Amino acid sequence: MNKGEEQRPMPADIRYVKLVTIGGINPNAPLSEEARKQQIMLLNRCLNDYPKGIILSKDISIGSYMVGEHQLTMERITYHIGFPRKPMWDQGD
Repeated sequence: MNKGEEQRPMPADIRYVKLVTIGGINPNAPLSEEARKQQIMLLNRCLNDYPKGIILSKDISIGSYMVGEHQLTMERITYHIGFPRKPMWDQGD
């Protein structure tokens, strides 16, 4: 490891878990491109900013809907990001 590099936490060091959702499965309220970009920016911040988090697991939800004669399939992934402590930039619950 180079001087100044932060070591990623090991699962035993995890004290805070943040859930980060990418996508949506509600056909009545489709996710805008801007909202999707915001979700991805949050995931990247969790994995790259200080303190760096690690992906502990992920949940995948898939919804299949009939809209008229067309079948629509939507997906939502929720990442469980572990941190050694709650990041100061995280203003969520």
